[in-house]
Amino acid sequence: EAQGMTVTCAENGEEACRIFAQSRPGDYDAILMDIRMPVMNGRDAARSIRKMERPDAAIPILAMSADAFDDDIRESRDAGMDGHISKPFQPEKLYAALAECIQKSSLPPRQ
Repeated sequence: EAQGMTVTCAENGEEACRIFAQSRPGDYDAILMDIRMPVMNGRDAARSIRKMERPDAAIPILAMSADAFDDDIRESRDAGMDGHISKPFQPEKLYAALAECIQKSSLPPRQ
């Protein structure tokens, strides 16, 4: 929010999926997805979002995890995530990763 972004938080992966599913296409530019969450983990939530039949199901999703081994990053990408941010993260790196993913996105720009 300090960077002028509007932020919506979810307590778990299932809630993140529900929030996204109930939003209008284009309401969100990107999703920061924690890997370890209760109810539904971040990788399963990313898979669920990717399967949604809506024009913005290809929204950039960045994994956020303290697990940053090559296997962890590969598993996040295999789940449909576009990048992996290691915790603890530096805000500047987070903002740069978000900007890069949004810029590369094939989704139409927000109005």
